[in-house]
Amino acid sequence: MSPALLVLAAFLLLSLALGLLARRGRPMTLEQWTVGGRGFGTLFVFLLMAGEIYTTFTFLGASGWAYGRGAPAFYILCYGLLAYTLSYFLLPVVWRYGEREHLHSQADFFARKYRSRALGVVVSLVGVVAMVPYLVLQLKGLGIIVSETSYGRVSVPHAVGLSVTALVLYVMVSGVRGSAWNAVVKDVMILAVAVALGIWLPRHWYGGIGPMFAAIAKAKPGFLTLPARGMSPSWFVSTVLLSALGFYMWPHSFASAYTARSEDTFRRNAVVLPLYQLVMLAVFFIGFAAVLKVPGLLGADSDKALLRLCKLSFAPWTVGLIGAAGLLTALVPGSMILLSSATILAKNVVGQIVPGMSERAVGILARAFVPVVALVAVWFTLSGGTAIVPLLLLGYNFVTQFFPALLLALPERPVATRAGAMAGILTGVAIVTWLQVSGTRLATLFPSWPPVLTDLNVGIVAMAANVAVLLAVSALTWPAAEARKAASA
Repeated sequence: MSPALLVLAAFLLLSLALGLLARRGRPMTLEQWTVGGRGFGTLFVFLLMAGEIYTTFTFLGASGWAYGRGAPAFYILCYGLLAYTLSYFLLPVVWRYGEREHLHSQADFFARKYRSRALGVVVSLVGVVAMVPYLVLQLKGLGIIVSETSYGRVSVPHAVGLSVTALVLYVMVSGVRGSAWNAVVKDVMILAVAVALGIWLPRHWYGGIGPMFAAIAKAKPGFLTLPARGMSPSWFVSTVLLSALGFYMWPHSFASAYTARSEDTFRRNAVVLPLYQLVMLAVFFIGFAAVLKVPGLLGADSDKALLRLCKLSFAPWTVGLIGAAGLLTALVPGSMILLSSATILAKNVVGQIVPGMSERAVGILARAFVPVVALVAVWFTLSGGTAIVPLLLLGYNFVTQFFPALLLALPERPVATRAGAMAGILTGVAIVTWLQVSGTRLATLFPSWPPVLTDLNVGIVAMAANVAVLLAVSALTWPAAEARKAASA
């Protein structure tokens, strides 16, 4: 067995052991399994949320887009800062309501706030559909990492199979605590590896970061500027906005807010988390360093740029450590996605179809859904070739449709009706689905329109329609909603 493979195997076993040991001394009730008994302090919540944010998308996707796309990849640096600012005001409100109402999932929030089980089911189904490509993203990255850093000794299907088995085991046993314990190791690893590589690789191959960009600009004119069409400034700004608004709309990120001990946790995190963008910047430097040194990677293969350059630069045992950091960036968010998807399906879908289920029965059913969701994601992972960043953007197009209804539900009394919220979400999701399935682009629908309009991210276009429908339907149904409230008072 090669040194790299030994290191990878050791960290996979460490991840499994930490995940299984995390439940010690605590009965795994639904409350403990999903939200950790709402007892996580600032450090654990920070690591858990950072674990969801800095994933294989950060490790492979960001470097792959820097390698393959150039300037458009910089949108990734921008949206996180806006999202963290938004979290300072948004997450304390979500936490207070979740604490008061004993909520476990994102769908619980919408169903309780709007007093609509049907809306909860719609949010549940859309959320799970959106999380499938996000989980596929993690598994694709995981397969690439293990296959590349084992020098081809472990195939992608075997790598995905072994890792998902470990993932399913510790999620079923320890729930969110297993994710939190692994997030500690993962964050230390990714910080050390990404920053070290981002500084060392440009110096080693080019003599520094400045000379690296000068060499790229000379060899590939225009690569470091936004194109006039396609991924133009219009696409850039709308994609940053889409990602910032959708950042905490992911069901697993939203539910993580319930794990905190107090609302001040989120305000402290909002101050510190922007520093993590420096880690993202280091990953970009790695991708750019690979542009001239590992040429010829096209399409989805651009996600391999970071690992290919590392294999050229380091001994196998070092490559194994780099791969281990990447492995953890897939396992931590992957576990949270599995946990949230299973909880939503059990409590907010089956629980609404079969009313009266006990909390214990919901917990057992949620654990049973974990391997089911994992198998679905594995099937999609092994049957498609989409690159990592497009998978993430597809998920964002769906989850961002929740934002308008959430925003209008933040006051003690929502300023939209449940019919309006549901109509808006369904409108946005329908537009995204139609454009995705048909492969239609705004430029083909409206060829005479200028790029500033046709290059807009379709998720933002769908959300604009979502808002219009939400407001119109709410205005029409407001009198009926007021009458219902008066009757029940």
